[in-house]
Amino acid sequence: MDIKDVKITDTIKYVGVNDYEIDLFESQYMLENGMAYNSYVILDDKIAICDGVDKIAVDRWFANLDEVLCGKTPDYMIVHHLEPDHSFSIQAAADKFPEMKIIVSASALRMIPQFCDVDASRFETVKENDTLELGTHTLTFMMAPMVHWPEVMVSYDSADKVLFSADAFGKFGTIDADEGWSCEARRYYFNIVGKYGKQVQALLAKAGKLDIQTICPLHGPILTDTIPEVVKLYDTWSKYEPEDRGVFIAVASIHGNTLGAALKMKEILEAKGCPRVAFADLSRDDIAECVEDGFRHSVLLCMASSYDAGVFAPMADYLHHLKVKTFQNRTVALVENTSWAPSALRTMRAEFEQMQNITILDKTVSIKTRLTEQNIAELEELADEIIKAV
Repeated sequence: MDIKDVKITDTIKYVGVNDYEIDLFESQYMLENGMAYNSYVILDDKIAICDGVDKIAVDRWFANLDEVLCGKTPDYMIVHHLEPDHSFSIQAAADKFPEMKIIVSASALRMIPQFCDVDASRFETVKENDTLELGTHTLTFMMAPMVHWPEVMVSYDSADKVLFSADAFGKFGTIDADEGWSCEARRYYFNIVGKYGKQVQALLAKAGKLDIQTICPLHGPILTDTIPEVVKLYDTWSKYEPEDRGVFIAVASIHGNTLGAALKMKEILEAKGCPRVAFADLSRDDIAECVEDGFRHSVLLCMASSYDAGVFAPMADYLHHLKVKTFQNRTVALVENTSWAPSALRTMRAEFEQMQNITILDKTVSIKTRLTEQNIAELEELADEIIKAV
């Protein structure tokens, strides 16, 4: 991709780098369409670089900078977020441009020694509502702690009405990935930012007072026409409200009997007119997508085998992921399968009882190895209760 293909404004240029080879982000999130490390340059009386890139992209980043700067020297590098996929290049940039000042939040300044060895005199700190005059462009800084690191800030350019949003409003995938925004943005949000809904709400309140025509995140595409839709989704997600009325069936099956019961339950729900039924095999499907789907739907149905006096490991892992991402405000239904020592129901229930505002349906189903006609009748009854809750 040619950086000239990414249009922001006449004086704000894209200098980020697409990584088409990476298949695992942060060593845990599967990627089908690579990852973008976004970086921007504001060309004015004074020139500012907004954020750097990951270690694998530094050489290409410098090539992009050289193309945009045309021999000019940047006055500032603004670091909105210190995570290594953006901060690795700070040291190299500071060495290449020895007169350049580096703008950070006070929290970031305390953390800087963990990431580079740049002399402290090179840094300037900003606080809430501080401004940086570049000429025509004026940047106003807003602190966004825990979206999703403590040192995060965003900045707003009043000239071109651009929000530099750090990791907020980002997504998995390269900037030119041929895909919609919401699916991979949802997976990105709930797995990376999702624990910090209160802090995202605070940032949305600040952003809501601004006339934002363009959002420049550190991952994913530049946002323009879709901003109202994007902000609405972020508001829903960060309030832990379901995005869709429907059921997500998460199944953890050892020998296939529980999986068969889950497929039967999907059939029953659909036949009864449930508005949306999504399904995942926790033993095989991407756990990050399963977390996303759990948050997306109004009802979560967990069906799992009893195992080692607890619950089968893929379900235990899934419940752990939900808990650490502060899963809440949902209705949950439970089904277990057991051959000789039933334990999955009580184990799953105990996990959900530790989460906030979870309604666990009284009706449960306990299958003994194989699905029977009696079990099917019980699933029918449970489906009726689920649909009432949807």
